[in-house]
Amino acid sequence: MRPRLIRRALLIAGILSITLCVGTIGFSLIEGWSLFDAFYMTLVTISTVGYQEMHPLSPAGRVFNSFLIFFGVSAMFFGVGAVTQTIIELELQDRSGKKRRKRLISELRDHFIVCGFGRVGRNASSEFQRANVPFLIVDRNEERVRRASEAGMLAVVADATDDDDLREAGVLRARGLIAALPSDAENLFIILSAKTLNPKLLVVTRASEEQAEAKLRRAGADTVFAPYTLAGRRLANSLLRPHVVEFLDFATSAVAPEIMMEQVCVGPGTRFVSKTVGAMLSSSGANIILLAIRHSNGEMIFNPPADALISIGDFLIVLGERPGLKKLEQVLTAG
Repeated sequence: MRPRLIRRALLIAGILSITLCVGTIGFSLIEGWSLFDAFYMTLVTISTVGYQEMHPLSPAGRVFNSFLIFFGVSAMFFGVGAVTQTIIELELQDRSGKKRRKRLISELRDHFIVCGFGRVGRNASSEFQRANVPFLIVDRNEERVRRASEAGMLAVVADATDDDDLREAGVLRARGLIAALPSDAENLFIILSAKTLNPKLLVVTRASEEQAEAKLRRAGADTVFAPYTLAGRRLANSLLRPHVVEFLDFATSAVAPEIMMEQVCVGPGTRFVSKTVGAMLSSSGANIILLAIRHSNGEMIFNPPADALISIGDFLIVLGERPGLKKLEQVLTAG
C-alpha cells in the first residue's frame, strides 16, 4: 500500500507543479508580467478563490486564461479527489487491519506473548518466527508495531502492564510470555499481572540490574536472564573455550539451519515407555545425539547411559538434523 500512496502523491504533485509552471510562463510571455505576478495569477486561477486579475488581460491572455481555468481547475479537483480517496482508503485499511488482527488474536491458542519489540523482543520474535510457532507482539510504540507487521509478525499496539490489554492479547490461553521491556520495574509489573491472570503461564524475562534478578523471580518469573552477565561469560568463554562456543552457535543458532538442538517430550502412548535409551535409539531409526534427559521430577541427567530408563513426561534433549528430530518426535508422541 505504501509504494502505491507514494506514487499517487508524486503524480498529484507533478500535475500541479506542471500546471503552475505552464501558467506562470504563459502569463509572463503573453502579458509581459513578472514571474511573481504570473505565478500568483496562476495560483489564484486554478484555486478558484475568485480574486480579481492582477492586471487587465489582453485578448490573447484571456484565451490562455480560459484554457488554464479548464485544465488547472480540473487538475486541482483531481488532486483534491485523490487526496480524499487516499484518506478514505487509509481509514478503511486501518479498520480492516484492526478487525483482522483482532480476529487472529482471538484465534490464538497455546501461543507466546512478547512484551516489547526492542532489541531483546525483536530477536526473540525472530526466533519464534523461524520456529513457526504462534506468537503475538505487544508494544506501546506504533512505529515498532508497524515494523513488526511489515516483517510478517502479528503485533498490536497495547500496554503490556495493563490487565485488560493482557486479556486482549490472550494471556489466559497463552503458553508463555516474554517480558522484554527496558525497565526492570515494568517487567516486574508485567510478571505480577500475567501470573495473577494465568498462574500456569511460563514467564521469562531479562534483568538490567543484577539486584533485580531475585525480585523478578519472587514475582513469578520462571527464568531470568541477565544480558550483561551472559555477555561477559560468553566473551570470556570465546577466549578460554572458543571451540565450545563455536559448537553452541552451530547447534543453537541459524549458523547451521539443518542442525538444531531440540527437546522432545515422552508421551503416554509411545511404545518406549519404561524402555532403555539404547533400545529407543536403536529402534527409532532417528539419527540423533541424546545429550540429556530431564525427568518429570526436575532431575537432569547429562549424557545418559544406554541402560537409562525412559518415563512418561520426560524431556529428551537431543541434537540432530531436522528430519531425524521430527521422526523422533513422532515416535515418542505416537499414541
